[in-house]
Order: sequence, then structure tokens, then C-alpha cells
Amino acid sequence: MTFSWYRPAKQPRRVAVLSVHTSPLEQPGTGDAGGMNVYISQTAVEMARRGVAVEVFTRATSSEQPPVVELAPGVLVRHIAAGPFEPLERHELPAQLCAFTSGVLRTEAFHEPGYYDLIHSHYWLSGQVGWLARDRWGVPLVHTAHTLAKVKNAALAEGDTPEPRTRVIGEEQVVAEADRLVVNTDVETDQLVGLYGADRDAVSTVSPGVDLDRFRPGSQAAARRALGLPPDAVVLAFVGRIQPLKAPDVLLAAVARLIERDPTLRERLVVLVAGGPSGTGMELPHALRDLAGSLGIAELTRFVPPQSGDNLVNVYRAADIVAVPSYNESFGLVALEAQACGTPVVAAEVGGLPVAVDHGVSGLLVPSHRAQDWADALRRAALDRSAHAEFAKGALEHASGFSWQRTTDALLAAYSEATSAFRTAALEVAV
Repeated sequence: MTFSWYRPAKQPRRVAVLSVHTSPLEQPGTGDAGGMNVYISQTAVEMARRGVAVEVFTRATSSEQPPVVELAPGVLVRHIAAGPFEPLERHELPAQLCAFTSGVLRTEAFHEPGYYDLIHSHYWLSGQVGWLARDRWGVPLVHTAHTLAKVKNAALAEGDTPEPRTRVIGEEQVVAEADRLVVNTDVETDQLVGLYGADRDAVSTVSPGVDLDRFRPGSQAAARRALGLPPDAVVLAFVGRIQPLKAPDVLLAAVARLIERDPTLRERLVVLVAGGPSGTGMELPHALRDLAGSLGIAELTRFVPPQSGDNLVNVYRAADIVAVPSYNESFGLVALEAQACGTPVVAAEVGGLPVAVDHGVSGLLVPSHRAQDWADALRRAALDRSAHAEFAKGALEHASGFSWQRTTDALLAAYSEATSAFRTAALEVAV
């Protein structure tokens, strides 16, 4: 390592953010774009407001993408050529890490030494790049895994593909090398310590936030008009990537069970699915539509593409309940966004969702993925109007405790801790 030009600072001047496999410019809800994209863009913008310049490095997927795009004042997105100019499956990306790393290092080489004060890598692929850049530049590495292979493999959905051994090894290496590990919840800290041998003292818990200016209560009637939904329907919504891990099929099976118990509900229920195929869901892109047909609820199910901006807000406002039935979630930003709009959430009791959802207050957590259990929870949260009103009130109050400003405060504190750890290690090497 080289250390001579590293200058002490309470707050970094410029941070290199690495996001190899997905760009903060992409629309969440399809492909590999999801909560991680939102996390990166929101924290980058908030850091820039505080005077910290942020440069996000991501893989170029089209020859028409400009080399550099300004996401917001003080935030640049750099498209690095690594492999073909087209989207690649995640299992194809490790072969492009050498080229990506070269592009990152070459960018820094055009500047004076010490141009970047810190590296923050997101997901294990980026961690591999960050590990090398850290040693070359002599600056701290902060890493956020977002998801962990060993955790995902322990809770696979039926028909889903296990994460490969290559990823497990890669994650173990990054955990060992990072100066600071940032997690969403204390549950994830326990997973890193228990499954990956992480040093608990090197882990910072930083809860994600929600844009409370954008996601807020509004007219349900207006939102339903915008989406073409019946004004008097009971709307159950799913928002996110359509893949086995996210388990939208659980919601459909639960709705079928509700109608089986009470056929009159067929006249009232609408299932709204907002998202696109992703991951192993790409192999059977029409599987969810086919399932709705086989369950006899095709006419109740509305499919819309991934939504952004005011359109996404309308989905949350239009819904009586937003369902998050995932088999694994490191946090669950969809749950938080929905609650900020005053919409209760019914979610699986997995990963970080018990933090994102206050059970019995802002919604309900379901300890299984069985259709009957989900039907029971949906009936209570959506069809019991007294309970629904209480959950809606609790949802808004719970979400108000989360913001991207608060997240950025904690993230900058983690950067400071990483810097201290890095300096300590440098002094030990020097001695």
C-alpha cells in the first residue's frame, strides 16, 4: 500500500462509488435495478449537497452511453467499457472485472495522487474492484454487500438457482479486506459475523431511508383514476422485480385462497403488479401471468411496467395494501416507500423487513410463505377496515423515522470510522 499522500479529513472531499452490475441511472423494478440503485443515487445526491463530490463507476451497456453523465450537481456517473456493449447476466460479469478495474484505475491516473479520498463499493463484484483500487490508491474501502450468497442460498425460492461458489469466495475476500462494512440492519451484522467471520467492530449499521418529500399521502381516488383502477376496489399491490426471490406468486396464491373462502370478493379485489422480469424470472417472463390464469384470477390481475416518479407514488397511494412476500430482503425499500404514502404493508418476516415494517403497527409480518397464512394476513390488513385505518396511521408514523438525510449522516460517520481504521493499519505497517 501507499500512504504518503493521504490527508486527514473529517469528511471526504471526493468519494469513488463502485457499482459494477447496475447503474443508478437505471429504472428500478426490472433487470438488476432495484433498491440498491435507489440507495446509491439518493445517498450520492445527499452527500453532494453537503459538499462531498461523488463519482459513480458502472459498466457501460451501450456504445451510445456518454462516458460521463451528471446525475445531479456534484454527482457524476462514469460508464466504464468492460466487455460487450450490452447487458450481461451476473454470472458473466466476473470475467469483465479485470477490464472494469483497469478503467477505474485509468480514470484516477489522469488526476493528481489523492484525487479520491475513499472508495465505497456496492455488491461483491464491486468489492473485488474496490479491494484492488484501495491498495493502489492508498485510501479506505467501505463495502456494502446488499445481499449475501450464503443467506440467499439458505432461503431459496422453489425453482430459483443457487448462488455459485465463485460468489461465496468473492464475498469472503471482500469481507476480509474492507476497512468498514456497512449493513442495513443488525440482522445482517449477525450474518456477516456468523457466516463470513467478519469482525463485529468493523461493521456499521446504516438503515436506508425514504424520500419523504416525494413519498407522502395523497388522494387515493386521484391515484386510481390515473392508473385506471375502480374507485371502490380493494387493491392489493406488488412492486418490484418479478423473480422467484421476490415471490409475487405468493400474493397471487393468497388472493386465490381468499376468493375460494369468499367468492363475493371476486367483485371487489384487484391485484396490481408493477415490475418487470429479472434474474431467473427472465427465463419464464410470462410465468406470473400464466399463474394468474391457472389460479382463476387473471381478470383481477393488472400488470404494469416498472414505475418511476409520480407514477410510482400513484401505485402506492392507489393500493390498500402493498405486499412484500420476498424470500430474502436485506431491508425492503418498497415497504418503506409504501408506508410513507400512508399505505400499510404485509411482508414476509425475513431479513431486514422486521425493521422496515413495524408488525401490528404499520402492517403485518407473515412468518411463512404459505397461501393460507398470507390470505389471513391480507384479510385482516385490507378487508378489516378498522384495522386497516389503524395500520395506515401507523405506517405513516413509522416511515417518518427514516430519511436519506439520516442515512447519509450515518454513512459519513462510517466513512470516518473507515478512515481511522485505515490510518491505524497504515501506522502498524510503517512500524
